[in-house]
Amino acid sequence: MIKVAVVFHSASGSTRQLAKAVAAGTLSVQGVAVIQAEIIGTDISAGRFRNNRLLEQLDRADAIVFGSPTYMGSVSAQFKAFADATSERWETQLWANKIAAGFTIGSNFSGDQLHTLQYLQVFANQHGMLWAGLDIPGNQDGGGLNRLGAQSGVIAQSADGVLHETDLLTAQYLGQRVAQVSKKFAG
Repeated sequence: MIKVAVVFHSASGSTRQLAKAVAAGTLSVQGVAVIQAEIIGTDISAGRFRNNRLLEQLDRADAIVFGSPTYMGSVSAQFKAFADATSERWETQLWANKIAAGFTIGSNFSGDQLHTLQYLQVFANQHGMLWAGLDIPGNQDGGGLNRLGAQSGVIAQSADGVLHETDLLTAQYLGQRVAQVSKKFAG
């Protein structure tokens, strides 16, 4: 059984909606289980992420999909605290060769969400992970997936917390893609 983890921080609930869509897409692939891991405020004490149970769950995953809202052009402080806490795993390359992917949401159409995806990608690469982006050219899919045209991962936009249905479907597609790539890689 392939295990795909979806680890994310959500402040207003919109990133959580994307995470649920990613998980649903992952579960659409037979032989794949999902670990949903939300970074919450009580995981952080004195600015440091302190949830070892969550980190151990990620250690057992075959793939990890990272998600964060975009704040001031990058990941949230809560996600950054999580990322910093993975340094011991980085030192031993414990997550090397796991499949990785990412998603983000912001209130503006640009809002520098691409930088958040690039941060997630660099973070995964530092761990020796293999990044799976979208394989859908923006607005070229018959179903309208990848509405905002990001190849690196899912970028969503919402000014009022209501997500565009196409962004949710693109997040589902990303989950499905990560599950399929993970199965192929494991085979």
